[in-house]
Amino acid sequence: MTRKERYSAFVEHFARNHPEPETELLYSNPFELLVAVVLSAQCTDKRVNIVTRELFADFPTPAHLAASTFDELFPYIRSISYPSNKTKHLLGLGQMLVAEFGSEVPLTIEALQKLPGVGRKTANVIVSVLDHQPAMAVDTHVFRVSKRLGLVTQHAKTPLEVEKQLVRQIPEEFIHKAHHWLILHGRYICLARKPNCGECEISLFCRFHEKNQPKE
Repeated sequence: MTRKERYSAFVEHFARNHPEPETELLYSNPFELLVAVVLSAQCTDKRVNIVTRELFADFPTPAHLAASTFDELFPYIRSISYPSNKTKHLLGLGQMLVAEFGSEVPLTIEALQKLPGVGRKTANVIVSVLDHQPAMAVDTHVFRVSKRLGLVTQHAKTPLEVEKQLVRQIPEEFIHKAHHWLILHGRYICLARKPNCGECEISLFCRFHEKNQPKE
């Protein structure tokens, strides 16, 4: 099967069976999504959702974060990975949103990356989820699954290389959805240590499954 055929099969399957995928992070406005995505780096969405329930109740706006201190904020996120760094990021993020963006979350990759704790992956998540822009956030799941399926070449060594290949091949109107398709497939089926090929709905066009079939 060619790579072009794999892309067609991938989009056709998920567009039909999972037409409206969503992030598993809980949020009710752009500010909450931004905070949740910053906290989710190298941490599970499940843990982030536990933490943000109380965090959003007590810090509901950028101004609340901006007016806080490290000692006030740290206890809320101490159970998250890298809590000290993320506490500093949230404080700086709140201050910059208030000072430079009128307490509104910007919706361009360039502006978002000015915020503390926001790299390209986080910025791509924000614009794709909030604005359905054709941005592909590449986390460990997307990196792994896209390679196993055969959607990207094995010499794509960085998230940016993987992102560029995916964006080039997936039809623009599906890119913001494909980000979730790949993440959720990697989270529940195509696991890092041992992919669940027996439960996989897309093994027929998966390069990994094809290569690992017993030879007759």
